[in-house]
Amino acid sequence: MPEGTDESQALDAESPERAPEDAQSDEKRPEGEDVADAIEPGPAPTFVFFGVVAAVSLVLDVATKAWAEMTMNARGFVPIELIPGHLNVILAYNRGGAWGLLQDASEAVRKPFFLVVSVAAILFIVSLYGKLHHSQKALKWGLPLVLGGALGNLSDRITRSQVIDFIDYQGQWVLALNTFVRRYVDGWTVTDHWPTFNVADIAICVGVGLMAVDMFTSRRLRRALEEQERRAIEEQERQGQGGAPAESRSL
Repeated sequence: MPEGTDESQALDAESPERAPEDAQSDEKRPEGEDVADAIEPGPAPTFVFFGVVAAVSLVLDVATKAWAEMTMNARGFVPIELIPGHLNVILAYNRGGAWGLLQDASEAVRKPFFLVVSVAAILFIVSLYGKLHHSQKALKWGLPLVLGGALGNLSDRITRSQVIDFIDYQGQWVLALNTFVRRYVDGWTVTDHWPTFNVADIAICVGVGLMAVDMFTSRRLRRALEEQERRAIEEQERQGQGGAPAESRSL
C-alpha cells in the first residue's frame, strides 16, 4: 500500500508539469496566425458575387467592342494613337482563336469547335467556383473574370462568326520575342506588334493569372487542414491514453 501511494503521488506531481507543455503544443501552428485564419470557418464565395464580376466583365467587353467598331468606321479605319509608338486603337476581325488558331479552317469546323470548348470551359468554371473555400480569394476573382471574358468572345463567335479585336500594342521586347521564336518555328512572323486583343482577352489573362496564384497559395490551406486533422488525431490519442493510468490507480 505505501508503494502504491507513493506511485500515485508521483503521477499527480508530474501532471502539473505536463499540462503547460500540452497547452503550449496546442498553441503551436505551422505557419502562425495565417494558418489559423485559413482553417477558421467563414462564408464561402457566393454566386451573386460570381455573377456580378462576370457580368461587369462581359458588359465592358461588349461595350468597348461596339465603341471601337463605331469609332473606327466613322474615322475611315484610321488608327487612334493612345501612346505614341506603343498603344493604338485599330479594328481587326479574328476568325480564329488565340495566335490565329484555326484561322484558315472552314466555318463548319471552326464554329462548332470554339462553341464546344467555350461551353465546356463555362461548365468547368461554374462547378469549380461552387467548391471554393472562403480563403481562396484569388480564385474567387479569377474564375468570374475568365467566365466574363469567355462569354464576351463567345457572343462574337455566335453572332458574327469572328471576334472583334481593337487594342494594338507594340514594343521592342515583342520584336525580340518574335525574333527568338522565329529561330525554332519556320514561317513565324517577326514584328514588334503583339497580336491585337480586346477587353475579354484581358479579363481571361488576368483570371488565368489569379488561378495560377491560387495554385501556390492554396498549398498553405491544404497544409493547414492536414495539420488540423493531425492535431485532432493526436488529441484523441492523448485522451485515450490519459484514461488508462486512472483505471490502474483505482485498482
